[in-house]
Amino acid sequence: MIVGVPREGYPGERRVALVPAMLPNLKKAGLDVLIEAGAGQAAGYLDAEYVEKGAKMAANRKEVFATADIIVQFLCHGANDKTGSADLPLLRKGQALVGFLRPLGTVKTVQEIAERGVTSFSVELMPRITRAQSMDALSSMATICGYKAVLLAANTLPRMCPMLTTAAGTITPARVLIIGAGVAGLQAIATARRLGAVASAYDMRPAAKEQVQSLGGRFVELAIEAKDAQDASGYAKAQDESFYQKQRELLGKVVAESDVVITAAVIPGKKSPVLVTKDMVERMSPGSVIVDLAAERGGNCELTKPDETAVIHGVTIIGEYNLAAMVPYHASQMYARNVTSFLLHLTKEGKLQLNLQDEIMRETLVTHEGEIVNARVREFFALPALQTTPGGGESR
Repeated sequence: MIVGVPREGYPGERRVALVPAMLPNLKKAGLDVLIEAGAGQAAGYLDAEYVEKGAKMAANRKEVFATADIIVQFLCHGANDKTGSADLPLLRKGQALVGFLRPLGTVKTVQEIAERGVTSFSVELMPRITRAQSMDALSSMATICGYKAVLLAANTLPRMCPMLTTAAGTITPARVLIIGAGVAGLQAIATARRLGAVASAYDMRPAAKEQVQSLGGRFVELAIEAKDAQDASGYAKAQDESFYQKQRELLGKVVAESDVVITAAVIPGKKSPVLVTKDMVERMSPGSVIVDLAAERGGNCELTKPDETAVIHGVTIIGEYNLAAMVPYHASQMYARNVTSFLLHLTKEGKLQLNLQDEIMRETLVTHEGEIVNARVREFFALPALQTTPGGGESR
């Protein structure tokens, strides 16, 4: 089989889905790789490096889609809401597609992929189980976002992060508050600590306290308890509005005392809860910074402007979407390792194997033979349940 890697089409996207170091592993498994010329250049991976590792080069995007049995991308149609639709005519029946699809975004884009007869796999839906840890691209990108968020904040903040003893006296450390201690939030804590800031974090999941403290952060405890704070996969679950209202009241004082607030409270498939209100922003000191990692789903800050940076009431609010693309070399490297592990799991003796008794395949498969077959996606969009799914497994 041929694995095709086109150049990413999203404006400003610098990552590439496979890096040269991963090609020998795929070759051993009977998978040849076809790369669009220049696909890795913006991330620091030259065409010559791919050729050296055994890849073939395609002159253009059309050739990649026409030749490859499996297309591997970062942002597929659905996740790429700017130029992704241009790939639809290039997809063909029986072809496999692997990448970020944003399957819980809009049903229209998922249906369009299904109508092309494509067997698509969404890396966002990777189950968080031990066997799938090496394939968890969502966590890889969240790690980079958490890291980059702190660097952006530090670069914007009109003060230094660490405590310093100088000839002019002692400079006090910056105070960084992270709201949402998932993968991105935990990496933000670690990065803030490395810069010498005082890091605090809040998460409605009680299990997060130990993780925050293990990184040297202070866990902010509020006199409020969430019901069913997380699902079976470890993701936070949406709460009712009364919970969020009480949460905002209690968080207000902590936010006002912080120099940097990084929000990373994301509910899969849901609009991001508003945790930082206009009033809370007004109470922050001039020059303070908010980095809203939930901006793509509406934002955790009421004043976040999607995919923009704005200064409101003297506070800089960064709502940039694609932070991982700002570190394209390592983002590509991490994603390539994840997707290579996934491809090796999906294929056997150089052929795609669909076994929906396997949890990893079952949970990530979105479309097949003209249908949306993923049970979670169908339930989310209130589509009637399928009687059976490929491989004989029942869809609930």
